[in-house]
Amino acid sequence: MTNEQLRVYSVWDKPTRLFHWINVLAVLGLVGLGLVIFNAGTLGVSTPGKILLKELHVLVGYVFATNLVIRLIWGFFGNRHARWSGILPGGPGYFRSVHDYITSFFSANPKRYLGHNPLGRIGVTVMLVLLFVQAVTGLVLAGTDIFYPPLGNWIAEWIAAEGVDPASLVPYAKEMYNEQAYQEMRAFRKPFITTHVYTFYTLLVVITAHIAAVVITEIRERGTLISAMFTGRKIVDGFPQDNTEPND
Repeated sequence: MTNEQLRVYSVWDKPTRLFHWINVLAVLGLVGLGLVIFNAGTLGVSTPGKILLKELHVLVGYVFATNLVIRLIWGFFGNRHARWSGILPGGPGYFRSVHDYITSFFSANPKRYLGHNPLGRIGVTVMLVLLFVQAVTGLVLAGTDIFYPPLGNWIAEWIAAEGVDPASLVPYAKEMYNEQAYQEMRAFRKPFITTHVYTFYTLLVVITAHIAAVVITEIRERGTLISAMFTGRKIVDGFPQDNTEPND
């Protein structure tokens, strides 16, 4: 590889980079808080402490969900690498491009891509779907567990005992709840928490695979895949497969 073969390309726009790193920090915060909450009994966390942890978890969750919604919208307005057309798998010749990419990856000259490579598109799509499911189920749980928006007021009105102001309900105060309504709410909540928990474990696997794939690709292609998410620019050897503009 010579310096003459190297070219710098503008790839990731600022909103995409911001989403990525806010998402990283939010997910790390949610994972940490979630694990402590899940093991609160073993760790000897008091009930007020557990409520505080859940409140912090929900607040970080709002940041996570808002950031995700902005990214989903940005998929319609970002640059060509950030748009859905550059993310979602499919299109004419897609499966051939996946085959060719995998084959070339183990050759002396792997095919380079500026945006997501054909295989990476699958991984990114799966990850976004899982993140969306986690955000939606988390918002439902925020309402059913500690009466936070967007469903908190409705849940409180549903389970408040006769003569109790729904706005005064607090978590774990069963004497304030109508027992039958509370059990019905718990049944409503169950599939959401089950989905939330199993999506969490699936996300851990997918995120680990994502990090491993990025590191391996960085080493194999001798590129700047990781630094590009900080700078927005990639230094590429040769001609990228998805470079449609001479001066990208």
